Amino acid sequence: MLAGVDDEETGSVSEKTASDLEAVFDVPVRISVVLGRTKMPVANLLKMDVGTVVELDRQVGEAIDIYVNDRLVARGEIVLVEGRLGVTMTEIIKAA
Repeated sequence: MLAGVDDEETGSVSEKTASDLEAVFDVPVRISVVLGRTKMPVANLLKMDVGTVVELDRQVGEAIDIYVNDRLVARGEIVLVEGRLGVTMTEIIKAA
């Protein structure tokens, strides 16, 4: 069961289940995983080639940020799954 939701008209609390959310299951969302950031002049960007290393503002092993529709929702770690990169969530960010 999901947390109860206040019904403003009756003042009662109704219990919601996962099936009540089925209407939003097919709504597309954009998920972004930020490994790190850097700033560089356009001239340096244009000089980049295959194999160029870009230094980011994060350390190896540091948590990465996971965004849904440009909103930070979690932090996680990079994992290797069947030869492909993936992300596992290690911390859910609660809305303020």
